[in-house]
Amino acid sequence: MVSTSKLEIELQESYKKKEYSKVVFEITSRTTDYERTSSLYNLLGICRVQSNKKDKDTLLLATKDFRQGYLKEKNTIHAMDCLGNLITSSVLLKDIEKDYKFDFSDLINLYESSKEYCLNHRPIHLAMTMIYRRLNHAKKMIFHLDKVIKIKGFNSFDLCNYGYWRCFEKDWKQSDFFNYGKFVDQNLKVIPQDQLVEISKESGPKIKIGFLSADILDGHSITYFLKTILSNYDKKKFEIILILNNPIDDQSTKDFKDLVDETINVWNLNNVSAVNKVRGLRLDIMIDLMGYTSMNRIEMLKSRIARKQIIWMGYCNTTGLKNMDYIISDPNLIRSNEEKFYAEKVIYLPKIWNSHCGFDLERIENPPPFLKNKFFTFGSFNNFDKINPDVISVWSNILKKINNSKLILKTSKIKHGLERLKALFKENGVLDSIKFIGREKQFKDHLNAYNEIDIALDTFPYNGVTTSFEAIWMGVPVLTMAGYNFNSRCGESINKNLGLDQMIAKDESEYVQKIVNLSNNYDDYIKLRKFVYTNALKSPLFDNQHYSKSFFEQLEKIVK
Repeated sequence: MVSTSKLEIELQESYKKKEYSKVVFEITSRTTDYERTSSLYNLLGICRVQSNKKDKDTLLLATKDFRQGYLKEKNTIHAMDCLGNLITSSVLLKDIEKDYKFDFSDLINLYESSKEYCLNHRPIHLAMTMIYRRLNHAKKMIFHLDKVIKIKGFNSFDLCNYGYWRCFEKDWKQSDFFNYGKFVDQNLKVIPQDQLVEISKESGPKIKIGFLSADILDGHSITYFLKTILSNYDKKKFEIILILNNPIDDQSTKDFKDLVDETINVWNLNNVSAVNKVRGLRLDIMIDLMGYTSMNRIEMLKSRIARKQIIWMGYCNTTGLKNMDYIISDPNLIRSNEEKFYAEKVIYLPKIWNSHCGFDLERIENPPPFLKNKFFTFGSFNNFDKINPDVISVWSNILKKINNSKLILKTSKIKHGLERLKALFKENGVLDSIKFIGREKQFKDHLNAYNEIDIALDTFPYNGVTTSFEAIWMGVPVLTMAGYNFNSRCGESINKNLGLDQMIAKDESEYVQKIVNLSNNYDDYIKLRKFVYTNALKSPLFDNQHYSKSFFEQLEKIVK
């Protein structure tokens, strides 16, 4: 009989040397299923994954190992390690293998049966966020990320994810976001100054501006707004550098490189090297397009990489960083008496904080679908993350109050969250009135799908932005809800800049009533739709030149 304790010690040395195949061989050849401890099962599963590509067969074997290890000892620390890895590997398997028959409820049940033993187990809570991210379940995401933060074994991405997911629920006031931002700032790692080159205090003949993003990729929302200013700046006054943080380039990345003076990529650089590289660019202004989102490099900004640092667009809230000097907003988004709840000084653009570049497609005015259908069709093409139970309740009330009305929902992330969303609509008794559609291969087909919608319904408190601009460009009016901070007032600013204050509801009751009133007054609705199509491109929403002029004027002011 093998001494498993001696074998574990021996194999840990091999594991440290990254001899993964050897570990797999030794465990499978020298022990039986009966003899293996939870610790050995866990090591076996990990090494299977590390020694091979994460393909279906490897992950199937690994999930079997982790499950056996969990069941072997159930509620020991080694069993909890197995459970965390079982959840993670199962989710990865479901991601890569479309035909893999697996129900997330099995993993959720395993967690629930052992949750008292894993209260302080960070990997399990992070593994559970993988499940709930795919189920578009914001409350559960927040629950497990909250546990991660309280355990205090967090990293910068944990901190940012928690703040980001808080935007999807209305539990927090803006003061809560402000206080959490201070917590983030206090807990981000600081790079010792003796490891960093000094920030240049000298300016060149042009104002040098950097834009930091991991999202300059085909189809990403920020590209439609970034293109506006990069296509309309004075090259005699400004020098612009893209600082990318993505492992690959695509056609959109290449197109954006042609719009700027220089591009660098810091993806493969650690924070010290990345900060020094960017400081070496001698930037007057760094504009971060991510904040708490995406593959952010917030620790670089914590250590300051330019004389002035600005958050814009990607994350519509305060970062909390003392070294984030400004946030770009507009008068509809942050009230003057609320500035104290933003760590950054507010730059107010005169009309709107974003301007969409539009599309290189012919714009055609289409008749309202209800003329053909004889019923009203509503729609939302927002990500399912934003469709919370409150939104579902309000939309369900609309469908119940308006006879034969329909709702079209579409998202590019339809794979995992669809069944949960269907169940919630079924609970509200309106599932038969909803049509779910997936992502089209051609972008023009995505836009043409708006031709089936009479009125677009905005989500709350996390409003749509790109989808609202798309709907309006296509001539479809958008109903939104008044909010309580930057993030929840984006729809408000969009409609105010279009001259459609009547399409901003003050609360859930008025949201429903406004739609009911429009459905009962065909002439008013047709005039509304005509107004949207006629005025969209003349509004600040798509007035790229005036927007860009205001944008760069504000940047000049802060440099001077």
